[in-house]
Amino acid sequence: MTSNPPSPGSPLRIVVAGGGAAGMLAAWRAAGAGHRVTLLEANERLGMKILISGGGKCNITHAGPVAELLRAFAPAQARFLRPALHGFSNADVLELLRREGVETQARDNGRVFPLDRPGSAAQVTAAFETLVRRAGVTVRLGARVMGLLGARPRLEALELAGGERLGADRFILATGGASYPRSGTRGEFLGWLEALEVPVAPWFPALAPIPLKRPRPAWEGVALRGGTLRLQAGPEGRLLAAHAGDILFTRAGISGPAALELSRAVEAARRAGAAWLSYALTDQEAPALEAALLAEQVEHPHQAARTWLQRWLPERLCGAALEEAALPWDQRLNDLPRAGRKALLALAQAFPLGGPGPVDLERGEVSHGGVRLEAVEPRTMALRGWDNVRVCGELLDIDGPVGGYNLQAAFSTGYAAGS
Repeated sequence: MTSNPPSPGSPLRIVVAGGGAAGMLAAWRAAGAGHRVTLLEANERLGMKILISGGGKCNITHAGPVAELLRAFAPAQARFLRPALHGFSNADVLELLRREGVETQARDNGRVFPLDRPGSAAQVTAAFETLVRRAGVTVRLGARVMGLLGARPRLEALELAGGERLGADRFILATGGASYPRSGTRGEFLGWLEALEVPVAPWFPALAPIPLKRPRPAWEGVALRGGTLRLQAGPEGRLLAAHAGDILFTRAGISGPAALELSRAVEAARRAGAAWLSYALTDQEAPALEAALLAEQVEHPHQAARTWLQRWLPERLCGAALEEAALPWDQRLNDLPRAGRKALLALAQAFPLGGPGPVDLERGEVSHGGVRLEAVEPRTMALRGWDNVRVCGELLDIDGPVGGYNLQAAFSTGYAAGS
């Protein structure tokens, strides 16, 4: 099917592939400008990934000025996103939702959620779907794209499951990354674009739980708080990366904010052949911490070593931690040998987690990789060298931190693509 360029001033026939955050915003914006828009979604409902954002509570965006949001991204990503975030900011998203009856609240950490009411996350998705349908967008659910037809500089059609070829004047690709495939984001578009000689970075795990070679399933659900997750090149190796924040033990390893943020670096180090994880329970320097322990031995000689550890560790882990340090469960401070003192201090400074297993790409909140940013015009999301293709959302090589940043990037780039 050949698509001829439209005459000047006439409405465009636009096909948007992907009915998530970016795709819905792109379709709504384009239809509002008077264009004839068709939105394709492989699932049987729109906005699946919005529903699971923020652990299912829908972390819509992050509060604060645009400059603050941009600082959360890597410098190259921030430079790319600046026009889009200024063109459609977090305040714009929340105002749009407010007009649709969705009230929101910002938590102390800046993360913005809908008010905690039954069905609140579903209300967010429903609000965006209402905007899309009210704008006159033709929504096709269960419409999975199976291939791209065309060659530089024009895409001619999308091939759908069943053999249909859907042509358009302009195509907006918003099909997401490769994480959470149950939400419909299987990542196949990246390979198809690469075959059309579009510059891409391969998918790589990001913001994912970290499995451990030696998991502690009995500790499932226990959190370590207020410390720093550390990645080293082996047990005695140099520090490769660190992230302050909580971790949560799972049946297979660890999750929680610090684990998610460090997961990409962990997988890269693991593939390079040297990765070891520990959790610094305290940021006290070794001399100060040892002085405090010695003082505690003098002032409270009959105190149990596990009681001293409870300053940082949940009580249920203290006995197991002492066992890992080769100390008896009933160890008292008054008869703690020098070697035992060193072992106790080491637990506080670098609680051992061990070597990581392979980080699962599919379990990440987002995926690293996508269409390289230098291949995309940042004000319009137009694919350079192509007359009629725009790319937005997680299909771009953007992966911000946990906290609503990635969803905001999807909203803003989708709005830009549809403008």
